Amino acid sequence: MAQKSAPKAAAKRSAPKKSSGKNAAPITSPLSSSDRDITGRVLQDTLLDLIDLHLVAKQAHWNVVGKFFRDVHLQLDELVTSARGFADDVAERTVTIGVSPDGRASTVAKGSGLPDFPADWCSDEQVVEAIVDTLGEVVARLRKRIDETDKTDLVTQDLLIAISSDLEKSHWMWQAQLA
Repeated sequence: MAQKSAPKAAAKRSAPKKSSGKNAAPITSPLSSSDRDITGRVLQDTLLDLIDLHLVAKQAHWNVVGKFFRDVHLQLDELVTSARGFADDVAERTVTIGVSPDGRASTVAKGSGLPDFPADWCSDEQVVEAIVDTLGEVVARLRKRIDETDKTDLVTQDLLIAISSDLEKSHWMWQAQLA
């Protein structure tokens, strides 16, 4: 009988502690609560867009067909890798300022502002056009968020500027295929 209760006791010890609210957060913030809330919202919104960008690029990667399939397929892999890395950087910055990031699929579906991507086969040209539109939207949204963080957190602003710079370059490279 003692053996049966030991696993239960171990499970209770390893269970995560539940927070009783924002004030009980395990990570303290270097920002004031007002700046943390504004910056946390900006980072959360950015996280959702970057996760969605990764998913859109992966969907396109799996469904692209056409004469330039291989080039587009490989370029999509690069975009997926970038978006995943940026999402992780943003989530880690979110945690650093004492805010819990939420990257669950249901949250991304409700909160991303990116255009929908088709669920079926797409020609290489359709994929390029869709990625250009999607990257354009991500960049526009990032630029607004860069402005929002000007007075709340320059470290976060710097991160968003770096991400925007890379995605703007990617946007240009995708656009060049349509010229």
